[in-house]
Amino acid sequence: MLEIAILGYCIYFLISIYTSFMQVGFIKKAKYFSPIILDKEKYLSAADYGMESQKLSIITTIYDFVLFFVWIGFGLVALDESTASFDGWQKAVIFIDLFIIINWILSLPFSLYSTFKLDKKYGFSNMTSSLYIKDTAKSGMLFLIFGSAVIAGLTLIIENFPNWWIWGFCFIFAVIILINMLYPLIRDKMFDKFSPLEDEELANKINKLLADVDFKSSGVFSVDASKRDNRLNAYFGGLGKTKRVVLFDTLIEKLTHNELLAVLGHELGHFKNGDILKNIGIMGFVMFVFFAIFGNLPQELFLQLGLENKPYAIILVFMMFSPILSFFLMPLISAMSRHNEYAADEFGSDLSSKEDLVNALLKLANENKSFPLSHPIYIFFHYSHPPLVERLKELGYDSDKIIDVEIGEENNKSDV
Repeated sequence: MLEIAILGYCIYFLISIYTSFMQVGFIKKAKYFSPIILDKEKYLSAADYGMESQKLSIITTIYDFVLFFVWIGFGLVALDESTASFDGWQKAVIFIDLFIIINWILSLPFSLYSTFKLDKKYGFSNMTSSLYIKDTAKSGMLFLIFGSAVIAGLTLIIENFPNWWIWGFCFIFAVIILINMLYPLIRDKMFDKFSPLEDEELANKINKLLADVDFKSSGVFSVDASKRDNRLNAYFGGLGKTKRVVLFDTLIEKLTHNELLAVLGHELGHFKNGDILKNIGIMGFVMFVFFAIFGNLPQELFLQLGLENKPYAIILVFMMFSPILSFFLMPLISAMSRHNEYAADEFGSDLSSKEDLVNALLKLANENKSFPLSHPIYIFFHYSHPPLVERLKELGYDSDKIIDVEIGEENNKSDV
């Protein structure tokens, strides 16, 4: 059984490496095409960033591949022996927490390089050492408190229910829904500063837009994302009464009122088309299948890993191998997601105008240095959104144009 799991991981590794190499080679050639979507300087910068990001991804994938075999070779047995004095939920919490912490420490150099070297080189990261330490400490505290509680709860379910995987699925699914409900509140209290929009004119326009599509939220907020990163973004956070509209301060600075409304119109398209509920349903179905698989693993697998068939080992195997199953499902899920993005674009452009949405997408691409071209194989495995070129074509934009998006003071004003 372990041989099958290892084979699956090796196939996952080879596909990941192959698609990354294909993407690097594709961008290396496309870099010298006539620039599209972006002006020449940003086109070249986006190409360089795309290649460097993929090269880092290749290195981390190889590193993780080696680390995987270190764990199953002797690491798991060593960790099991070092926690042998504990049992039940205590064993599970300590074993899994140590496994996650060790992996985090071993991957820390890549995180630091990405944040403080690569992203700073291309003008994305504004992260300081003190803020990075504070964020890491807060995230670690949340994990140790709430993550450990979830591990303990799942362990008790495994120990006390014959068909534990059904109840385990219900428990974890409920936890995920709860996290989505509380996410904006946690971000507000611990990480970001959420403030009501100072631009009353913009706030009124957004509230009218929300009312037109009957979207009820707890408010429209600006978040000080620029203290960490210069990328532009916006999102609808929370579920139920915690729903809120969140705009990055970088987005407010760079986009006009009409362009902001077009971006929000796109997001509202997901709401009106039922994409949020569809995604929750798909996630629930996939998770149920995973629990059914990992809840009925043969004793042989645990023996081959040198572990007992106990809750801590079941949770560990789930954590190690479920990402591999997810990877092979992603092409199908991503294809559905790309279809939904086109529909959301259509809805957003109908709420505002195609011109406003096109201009917003162009500015997002320029500011985020998003290289507009990708290898088809890479798109197949990794893109949850359609390539920007294809989205713009659907909106009627001539993607062969070379666009130099000027972002000046007038972009802080309304077009009307």
